[in-house]
Amino acid sequence: MTITNSYTRQPTKFDYAEPTKFKFTIIKLPKVEFFVTTANLPGISLGVAEQITPLKDIPLPGDRLQYDTLNIQFLVDENLENYREIHGWLTGVGFPKNYEQFQNVQGAATDRFPTTENVGTSKELGAVKKSIQDEGGLYSDATLFVLTSKNNSNLEVRFRDLYPISLSGLDFNQQATDVNYLTASVTFEYKIYEFANVGGSATIETTS
Repeated sequence: MTITNSYTRQPTKFDYAEPTKFKFTIIKLPKVEFFVTTANLPGISLGVAEQITPLKDIPLPGDRLQYDTLNIQFLVDENLENYREIHGWLTGVGFPKNYEQFQNVQGAATDRFPTTENVGTSKELGAVKKSIQDEGGLYSDATLFVLTSKNNSNLEVRFRDLYPISLSGLDFNQQATDVNYLTASVTFEYKIYEFANVGGSATIETTS
């Protein structure tokens, strides 16, 4: 490596990311986003294949990506409106009271990004049919905003075709002496997440 290349490889930003500098929004859950207290950027892993040889098995890159679940925690309002939003989403999909309730969830407005026509085309997945988008309210899109030290949006992490798989219970306690507010946690699965510039229509990976 030459000295010139060493200079060009120097970082341009020296500020560190802070765990408190974030904002999380879910298009389908407007009553939840204001109360979100924690959110994670899920891990990602690639499986490993092995080529068997007489001396030593050689590890090779696998052919399948595995995304960890998205987990958030939020404060529950006193009317349980934000809690009931997620509860209704789960029951409407997994255990509706009747077929009409399921149709109402399925036929709801598509909770997608404005660039819906581009959803399903990504560097990781390639061209994907839009059948999932046609299922209306079963899925939603979400965004994790990474903020700067001045609380300005610096980066977006966009989750595609997200849906809840679990919602924690609420523990009421008459013996509590300190002022504690009820919190709930919810776990989501999703198709993929991508990094994007703030307000940009294309993800960073697909930008030339």
